[in-house]
Amino acid sequence: MDQSFTPPAAMSSSQHEHVKRMINSDRYKSPSKTIYSDRFIPCRSASNFPLFDLPASEDTCGCSPYGNALRTALFGPNTPDKTRPNIFRYKTETKHSMHSLSLTPFEFHDDALPGYAPNYPPLKRARKIPHSSFKVLDAPALQDDFYLNLVDWSSNNVLAVALGNSVYLWNASSSKVTKLCELGVDDSVCSVGWAQLGAYLAVGSNSGKVQIWDASQGKTIRTMEGHRLRVGALAWSSSLLSSGGRDKNIYQRDIRAQEDFVSKLSGHKSEVCGLKWSYDNRELASGGNDNKLLVWNQNSTQPILKFCEHTAAVKAIAWSPHVHGLLASGGGTADRSIRFWNTTTNSQLNCIDTGSQVCNLVWSKNVNELVSTHGYSQNQIIVWKYPTMSKLVSLTGHTYRVLYLAISPDGQTIVTGAGDETLRFWNVFPSRKSQNTESEIGASSFGRTIIR
Repeated sequence: MDQSFTPPAAMSSSQHEHVKRMINSDRYKSPSKTIYSDRFIPCRSASNFPLFDLPASEDTCGCSPYGNALRTALFGPNTPDKTRPNIFRYKTETKHSMHSLSLTPFEFHDDALPGYAPNYPPLKRARKIPHSSFKVLDAPALQDDFYLNLVDWSSNNVLAVALGNSVYLWNASSSKVTKLCELGVDDSVCSVGWAQLGAYLAVGSNSGKVQIWDASQGKTIRTMEGHRLRVGALAWSSSLLSSGGRDKNIYQRDIRAQEDFVSKLSGHKSEVCGLKWSYDNRELASGGNDNKLLVWNQNSTQPILKFCEHTAAVKAIAWSPHVHGLLASGGGTADRSIRFWNTTTNSQLNCIDTGSQVCNLVWSKNVNELVSTHGYSQNQIIVWKYPTMSKLVSLTGHTYRVLYLAISPDGQTIVTGAGDETLRFWNVFPSRKSQNTESEIGASSFGRTIIR
C-alpha cells in the first residue's frame, strides 16, 4: 500500500545553523569536547594498518562503493559525497599521558563509573607482633659479658642456660628445670651449644676445657682440652664440634675420634667470640675481637674468605636458611652495623646502621626475616624484613644489654637474655602453616618463674 510522503516542516534559523555545524563539523572542533556517534563503526584513519601488514585505504570520507551505497540508502541519490565526513566515524582515539593510564584503586571515583564495583583481591594484613614478652624467667648470676654465649635452645625443645659455674636445663614443654652440671669453684661456664639432634650439649669453660654431656642421661661423655684460655664460642656440624677461644684459635673436634681435636684453625688476632656453621655444613663463619669475619670450609686450615669492613668485635653471625651463601654479621659498639655477604662471590651486599651495639643475629626458618639484639645504648630487639631491611617491630623490656639469643625449634619464639638476670620469651615469627598459630611454648606457660 503506497503512502504519500510528507515533507518535513521548514527549519528555523537556529535549527538550520545547528545542522550546518553538524555537516561542517571539521570547522568547529573543540579540544575540550569529543564527538560521539550512536554506531560502533571504527575509524579507519585511526587504525594502525602497518601493524597487521594491511594497506591503508586512501578513502577516509566514505567514498568507497560501500560508503556510496550506504549514503544513497540513507540520504537519497542526490546527497553530495563530502558533506558529512564525521557521521560514520567512531570516536577518534585520544592520546593520554602514562599517568592517566594507571589503574590504581585510588583513581576510581564513585561518580565516574556508576554501578561499577571493582573486584580487587583483599589486601594482605600486616602481621601483628606482640610488643611485650609473654614469659620471663629469673636467671640469677647470668653474666653481663659480650664475648660469651650462655643460652641455647635444642631441637628437643630444651633450653640450656649457664649461670655462674653451673648449667641448667629448662624444658619448654613442661616448664621443668633440672641442673645438668656444676664445674669447680674456680671455674665458670663461658659457652653452651646443643648438637643438631638435641641429645648432646657442649659446655665451654673458663679454664679452656670443653665437655660433652648426654642431657637425657645427665652424664658427661668426655672432656677435651686444647685451648689455653676460656672457650666463649661453640658450633656443631653433625659430629664435628668447633670451639673458639680467647687464645685466638679455633679447634675442630670430632667426638667419634680419640684425639681431643682433629685440626687447629689460626686466623684471628684476638679472641674468637662468634662461630656458626652454614645450613649445608660446608662453611664455618667465625667472628673475633679483631673486628674480622672469616669463612672456612670443611678441610681448610686457613680462611678462604676474609671480611674486614667491621670496625668493632664481630660476635653476631647468622647464615640464611633461604639463600645459599648468604651470611649476615653484626659489629659491636664502635660499629653498630649489620652487614650482608655473598660468600660464593666474596662480596658485600648491604650494610645497615642499627644505631646500637649488635650482640646477636638469628634468621627465621619460616619466613625471610631476621632478628637482632642490641646493647649500648638502646638494649632493644629488632625484627627485620629481608632484603628490604625494613623494621617490622622494635621490642624493649631488658634494662641491660641483650647479650644472648636463641630460637625455638618451631621457629616462632625467641628467648633473650641480658645482664639484668632475666630471660624473656617473645613471639616474633609466624609458623610455617599459619601466621596466627601460637607456639607450643607460648600456649603452655605464662608468667614469671625462676630458672633455678
